Amino acid sequence: MEINNATCEDAAELAYLINLAGEGIPEFLWQGMIEDTESPLEVGAKRAAREEGGFSYRNAKVIRQDGKVAGMIISYQLDDPYETGELSEYPDVVRPLIELEAQAPGSWYINAIATSEQHRGMGIASTLLEDAEQQARAQGVSSMSIIVASENPTAKTLYLNQGYQLQTSRPVVKYPNCIHGGDWELLTKNL
Repeated sequence: MEINNATCEDAAELAYLINLAGEGIPEFLWQGMIEDTESPLEVGAKRAAREEGGFSYRNAKVIRQDGKVAGMIISYQLDDPYETGELSEYPDVVRPLIELEAQAPGSWYINAIATSEQHRGMGIASTLLEDAEQQARAQGVSSMSIIVASENPTAKTLYLNQGYQLQTSRPVVKYPNCIHGGDWELLTKNL
């Protein structure tokens, strides 16, 4: 499988996949950013096409099958120290995620990883995780971090099998069309 840097032209596919990875939270948040007749996914695509920000195509790598993005990962190094700012300024649904990110300052953070439905079970996610670890090592980063829903056993098992370990958790704040309840769990891995 060939891994490539995402391009601005991948923005729509990245938005779709980050919404999968984010268990619907991105689409929920994008609804509040709609202008005119845009759909939430169109808002997400505009955000993915930006040159800066955590959710930018510049932080994404992709694997393509038949010309389409089959899987993607968005990863980067978290600030150290990690400043959360005023948590009350964030939407309720993302506060637990910000609190967990702050528990892994300086780590190489997997913000989102997803494989399209028709390409699952082919090892795409494992390949992307291994590439992220290589990026981290190349940058001199000694740990990885990722957040997963406790009620998402498929993703959690993948990360545990890759050597990640549970560090701490925060309760999921329910939102419309919430896929999983339970807790958000911060998993880390030393390199």
